[in-house]
Amino acid sequence: MSQKYAWLITGTSRGIGLELVRQLLTDSVNIIIATCRNPQGATALHNLQNAAKGELHIVRLDITDEDSINNSVGEVKEIVGDRGIDYLVNNAAVSNGLDTAFDFSVEALKSIIPSNLIGPALMSKAYLPLLLKSSRKALVNISSGLGSFKLNIGRADYATYCITKAALNMLTFKQAQACPEIIAIVLCPGWVKTDMGTQEAPLEVEESVAGIIKTVTSLQQSDSGRYWRYTGEEIPW
Repeated sequence: MSQKYAWLITGTSRGIGLELVRQLLTDSVNIIIATCRNPQGATALHNLQNAAKGELHIVRLDITDEDSINNSVGEVKEIVGDRGIDYLVNNAAVSNGLDTAFDFSVEALKSIIPSNLIGPALMSKAYLPLLLKSSRKALVNISSGLGSFKLNIGRADYATYCITKAALNMLTFKQAQACPEIIAIVLCPGWVKTDMGTQEAPLEVEESVAGIIKTVTSLQQSDSGRYWRYTGEEIPW
């Protein structure tokens, strides 16, 4: 019997999350727990079950709600059993668009912190015991090159989004130090044609996700606490 791998992915009703599920389902070794806020309305996600080789479970989860996160753990435990979660992918995120450090809405900034920072932190905390049970123990926080000080690709724009992604990067760095048994990384998917990335983006979602899967499944323990591009190249902090 071939080795099975369990993936828990947030934000799977569209964009990168949906494509991650689609590509992972083409391989029978994968068990995917796809989470989203409204499973009943996630038609595209349900449609993936028809041609799936892998195993798909759709779980209701709101990453901005601590009770929702904690309540989901029991359901996921029933799915994975003693196998645990091999890959926890904190993918769900939102953006405020073209604001700047001196021209932004306080309420808008407050509104994205739960999705972009607190949600991944709480997901990682709640699911750490299941990560530690698995053979891979990979924690993947989907960030952005916009969160890198060194690259400085955001310039003045997208200030509040950049701030939350830089904070997510630091969270991941601290997670790797706090729990050396796991592989905790930050991953930039590139500028992708999605609702958030817009159709101006140069990268097709299929290409980005293929790179993400290749990079993530190739991770070694020495890669923990580092910042990666979907191509497998390391990004400076």
